[in-house]
Amino acid sequence: MPRLSEVIAALENLWPAERAESWDAVGTVVGDPDQEVTRVLFAVDPVQEVVDEAVKLGADLLVTHHPLYLRGTTTVAASTFKGRVVHTLIKNDIALHVAHTNADTADPGVSDALAGALDLRVVRPLVPDPADPEGRRGLGRICVLDHPVTVREFAARAAERLPATAQGIRVAGDPEATVHTVAVSGGSGDSLFDHVRAAGVDAFLTADLRHHPASEFTAALAPAPLALLDAAHWATEWPWCELAAAQLDEISDRHDWGLRVHVSKTVTDPWTAHAASVTTSSTMGAPN
Repeated sequence: MPRLSEVIAALENLWPAERAESWDAVGTVVGDPDQEVTRVLFAVDPVQEVVDEAVKLGADLLVTHHPLYLRGTTTVAASTFKGRVVHTLIKNDIALHVAHTNADTADPGVSDALAGALDLRVVRPLVPDPADPEGRRGLGRICVLDHPVTVREFAARAAERLPATAQGIRVAGDPEATVHTVAVSGGSGDSLFDHVRAAGVDAFLTADLRHHPASEFTAALAPAPLALLDAAHWATEWPWCELAAAQLDEISDRHDWGLRVHVSKTVTDPWTAHAASVTTSSTMGAPN
């Protein structure tokens, strides 16, 4: 059985910490480098529900996309919810490792997994990493569909293929416009609007789109038919967990580690319900 330090070295090779944004907090948060690892759980969020799942599973290592302490802390007291996470992990000998923006820009990374879930063919990064001479790393992905579909059909595909959430998929744009090319970016994506505009795609699927940036973006492009599709943050990043688990499985097989690798299906999107408007001017099929 490998030691934690060996598994972490393999993960750091996939997602080097130096490729994370300067504001990010990635790497190992909890764990003894000498402890043995037999079972690993991948998840988006290091919240108590996921940690309890890791305990029940008998995992030795939890790998999450989102950091536990992004802005630092002065306490890990169990009276705080993050402190309770730390206490639960340590009491049960479970290590925690985070791959965040270093997994976003990886090849393959978060947006590759999102594109794969939607049956899109990746062409290139939306925002290439200038440090990558092959031009494969970077934020977001520009993709093509095998067959053109309408915005309405593409939104339905996203709703079907991504994990179910209360939000579902919100759409801005003409539902009957044709989609040939798509930009995707897992997680919050409205900071990438300038790059999406320059890419000349027909649609952009991401998460956490805010009112003013989205309104200004669509107004600036009118009457060009570029649609925005806004999914839940958690749902756009969850496919990466399956990709990352498969990558670690392959490494385990190569080294004969015999790791048992799992993906959490616990829904940690904070929104739990959605009440549709009784009346709407939308043409997407909402009730009148």
